[in-house]
Amino acid sequence: MTHPALTDPDQLVFSGGGLRCFWQGGFLDRLGQDRTYRPKRVTGVSGGALAGAAWLTGNGRRLLDIMCDAFEQRDSNLDLFAADSDGITPHQRLYCDVVSEVLDDSAQEAIANGPQFQILIAHPPETGAPTLTGTALALAYEAELHTVNAPHFNWAEKMGLTARLIDANQAARDGQLAALVNAAAVIPPVFEPPLWDNARVVDGGMADQAPLPEPDEGCSLILLTRRYKRIPDVPSRVYLCPSDEVTADKIDFTDPAKLRRTWDEGARDAEVLLTDKTAASEIIAQQSCA
Repeated sequence: MTHPALTDPDQLVFSGGGLRCFWQGGFLDRLGQDRTYRPKRVTGVSGGALAGAAWLTGNGRRLLDIMCDAFEQRDSNLDLFAADSDGITPHQRLYCDVVSEVLDDSAQEAIANGPQFQILIAHPPETGAPTLTGTALALAYEAELHTVNAPHFNWAEKMGLTARLIDANQAARDGQLAALVNAAAVIPPVFEPPLWDNARVVDGGMADQAPLPEPDEGCSLILLTRRYKRIPDVPSRVYLCPSDEVTADKIDFTDPAKLRRTWDEGARDAEVLLTDKTAASEIIAQQSCA
């Protein structure tokens, strides 16, 4: 039996994962050649917020090309002894520049008039040192990620992290879509926490790697970017994951070839899902038919 979330999902969730999210782009690009998805609600977090916005606006391949072009200009992620105008890392400027170019006026208009789109952002506790606090939260997140090994978790929240879904449609109408997508992907200390609604933000993926929308209704297709050992068994959800570890590193901004290979890996996994029911079990992390 084919789960309805695979053919006509009510909700589409873009997990975080930094540059691994290009797997989602390649996957949906290939899937879109055979299936047309028109979800009522879409959510994204971290790099998945950008992947979701690119998919909704038909800019997936354009995002890939622009990001690859940006990476051609750098041969190092970190240089403690030769800092330039970016400081010791170029990540935040490069990411923000790419986001602003891809999510231009026409993309904002498409989001403003499209299906419900929500983006998860997170706020560190007020300590007066948001970068240090965010770094501690990031360490807690990484520890839980490898210990619990599930897309939904709560260790960082126990340390004071709060998270909320932001209306990306309204942000687009206000001309703030790029700022919101940037705010969703802030990993201290590589990124400095910016402000959103006068409060510091850090990567929403520290709170939940696969946030469901509000309201959470109907069947959901959840696109992960890595394999997890513990996936919730919820009848209305299908979790999909790469069949193998993707080529791209989460925050390696120096190798455009890795991005293109990751896109191609997503496309190949979509091909398998469409044509080989036996091999598709490697991609479907969890599904339950109600």
